[in-house]
Amino acid sequence: MGISVRAFGTLAADAPLSEMDIPRRSPGQDDVHIEITYCGVCHSDIHTARNEWLNSTYPVVPGHEIIGRVVEVGRNVKRFKKGDLVGVGCMVDSCLKCDPCRHHLEMFCQNGCTWTYNSPDPHTGGRTYGGYSTHIVVREKFVLKVPETIDESAAAPLLCAGITTWSPLRHWKVGKGQRVGIIGMGGLGHMGIKFARALGAHVVMISRSPEKARDAEDLGAHEVLLSTDTKAMRAQANSFDFILNTIPVGHEMDPYISLLRIDATMVLVGAVEPLKPFHGGGIIMGRKRVAGSLIGGIKETQEMLDFCGKHNIVCDVELIRIQEINEAYDRVVNSDVKYRFVIDMRSLKE
Repeated sequence: MGISVRAFGTLAADAPLSEMDIPRRSPGQDDVHIEITYCGVCHSDIHTARNEWLNSTYPVVPGHEIIGRVVEVGRNVKRFKKGDLVGVGCMVDSCLKCDPCRHHLEMFCQNGCTWTYNSPDPHTGGRTYGGYSTHIVVREKFVLKVPETIDESAAAPLLCAGITTWSPLRHWKVGKGQRVGIIGMGGLGHMGIKFARALGAHVVMISRSPEKARDAEDLGAHEVLLSTDTKAMRAQANSFDFILNTIPVGHEMDPYISLLRIDATMVLVGAVEPLKPFHGGGIIMGRKRVAGSLIGGIKETQEMLDFCGKHNIVCDVELIRIQEINEAYDRVVNSDVKYRFVIDMRSLKE
């Protein structure tokens, strides 16, 4: 027997999100049943709801930046108990047996990880539904402990925006003595600034918008470099140890590649689409690297949350009611949010 819960989702690419009932599986012996209190809004929610990636199966209930409280656990669950503050990110399952899974890289599961929404559900045979709902049931392995010391509403986007920026910074060992550039200052970029600063790097915000300079400094950037200022860009050529590129659309790469030192790396986390061609000489002359990064595995995501608890790092958010979600989607598309919307899911019970 399953359970029915209230949710907000859409029945078609051109339909607004509205209230609906969705099924959840009854908690099994390895499951954690969570009452959702907050859910962040990611741009990928919009892509999926509107079928912009041409892979959506309806109904779609988005949401993979989930914060909530445990209401019950299965008999085999050891790490959680009723009342615990927990989180669920972009994944809710994987095979746990392949080489990537055994190395804590569940997002690269060779048998296909189970995404939190719009993914085949191995437990029910249907599709997964996300966090725009009152409750969710998740395998213990994919539930995360959230520090009680941080603002739980502002912690929600850590489960996607946070780990998306944390993972490459840690993988490429960003730290003290390094000069680090963060390109773009949206939901991802503002977290990149906070993390790079907390890791001890000298942080440079790279942007086309001079009006973002004050905000970047308030977030922890030591400097702001305007990518439209040719003279300033030339002056900082060959000076960066690492660059995190959060631009979400295809763009010119050559100006940013020129900023890298010998053997330095620029990592893409934003543009899941074709890039404009760039000159091979820019990376050959300096043994430079252009790489990509997705999210992080469960172990790494927990390490990030623990770090956030220790350093009191959360996202800058605007709290909304679920009834405002369609307007929020339009505002995200128009870059009209600083820097992430979070839904107070208690509004779904009104």
